[in-house]
Amino acid sequence: MSEEPAPDPLLARFLAHLASERRASPHTLSNYRRDLERIRRWRLEQGLDAWADLRDEAIRGYLAARHRGGIGGRTLARELSALRGFFDFLLRERLVINNPVRGLRAPKSPRRLPGNLDADTLSALLDADTAGAGVGDGEGDGPPGSEAEPEARSEASADDEPLALRDTAMVELFYSSGLRLAELIAIDVRDIDPAEAMLTVVGKGAKTRRVPVGKAALRAIDAWLGVRPLLAARDEPALFVSSRGRRIHPRTVQARLKHWAQQRSAHRHLHPHLLRHSFASHLLESSGDLRAVQELLGHADIATTQVYTHLDFQHLAQVYDQAHPRARKRR
Repeated sequence: MSEEPAPDPLLARFLAHLASERRASPHTLSNYRRDLERIRRWRLEQGLDAWADLRDEAIRGYLAARHRGGIGGRTLARELSALRGFFDFLLRERLVINNPVRGLRAPKSPRRLPGNLDADTLSALLDADTAGAGVGDGEGDGPPGSEAEPEARSEASADDEPLALRDTAMVELFYSSGLRLAELIAIDVRDIDPAEAMLTVVGKGAKTRRVPVGKAALRAIDAWLGVRPLLAARDEPALFVSSRGRRIHPRTVQARLKHWAQQRSAHRHLHPHLLRHSFASHLLESSGDLRAVQELLGHADIATTQVYTHLDFQHLAQVYDQAHPRARKRR
């Protein structure tokens, strides 16, 4: 068994830079750390002692080996992005003289759109009666030893009603406002404005936006706030807390959404991205306003929204045939 290399001080400096200057989320930092540590181990295996020894042909060899091992283009593109950003940082610090990742591209993978639940199915799940359902069955929260495991264990033995109200409020808010997982977790109680039915959200890159909150979500949040004092620590500002009284962990949210769907006999695994995409799809199909959906999702580039959402093109064709003067069929 190979010995684990000593910590890399340059990687530590880069991650600190991302956290302090770029205000990267914990999830982003975790991804960067994992990807760069993997590349570092490979670099050392190749006998390249320093980052400055890494050349573009060596990186191409790394990509080819990973691709032959079944790693898809999206993952490789993410790893390249992390490495490119790291070398930009080293250039800025004058620790290298060039960025060997510039110009390199990962192998392309087929672009897959995330799935979505149709509006009727999602409404049926949200309106389902689950009285008498228990909490403790199959409520795993990630692999043994994961950061959220103790939190999951404490929730399995906690009173069901507050947790059930909290979980429904989280699902309603995900779907009502199209939030990312990190955005929902970061919400404080003060960020909700019930009178205006608006929510202040801190998105990627610490960019703030305001999004509307639907009536059903407001009702669910109000019900949760009624029991939140039973769980929340007195000084905890977070809207959603765990049974331990502190801001809820991402893995716990994911596990609880899965449990919430199982309690309603859902036939699909429910997760935050599915609810976000369902929000975008349903709104876009109803309004056709791509720019508005872009703003609500917090996308900097409208091209991201075009990829992230999908339209019922048959419906669009029917609208075109009925509305466009040069497309109308003669009667």
